[in-house]
Amino acid sequence: MNHEITLGDASLDDAPAIAEIYSHYVLESTASFETEPPDTDEMAGRIEQTLAAGYPWLVVRDLVGKVLGYAHAHRFGPRNGYAYSCETNIYVRQDSIGQGVGTTLINALLAACEARGYRQAFAMIAGTEPASVVLHARAGFLPVGTLTSAGWKHGKWIDVFIMQRKLGEGDESLPESA
Repeated sequence: MNHEITLGDASLDDAPAIAEIYSHYVLESTASFETEPPDTDEMAGRIEQTLAAGYPWLVVRDLVGKVLGYAHAHRFGPRNGYAYSCETNIYVRQDSIGQGVGTTLINALLAACEARGYRQAFAMIAGTEPASVVLHARAGFLPVGTLTSAGWKHGKWIDVFIMQRKLGEGDESLPESA
């Protein structure tokens, strides 16, 4: 792991760097099923909305402050019954892959979600992204299903792997506000 990185909460000032990182995944990969990269203003809106809803959005920076990757969580589903479940997303700059950025982000994101009282974390991972499956498995996620040919991008059908990880006591106790 590269020890010359810092972890912190994202701010609206990080939107340009986050939009740049995400743009690669939108245009060049199948990790995201978006086909048009959001601009800086759109990304700032997404950050603001996520934070306002009480979910974490984290960034890893190098020692000069350059954003190397980011992770955030959001509500898993719109219905009230999903209030204690979240979906996770992690993206790392292409030139920073393999330096511990993803591991740092996923571990911190899970801790932040757990601290907020969430009980289950889900990851929806394109079948074309085996490194992401490995990252999540190392963080304790288990495979729970496959959505066959759920997405279409770059001229091919893409499966989506669903992975799940218990947070805190998971379903072994009632949530705090129940």
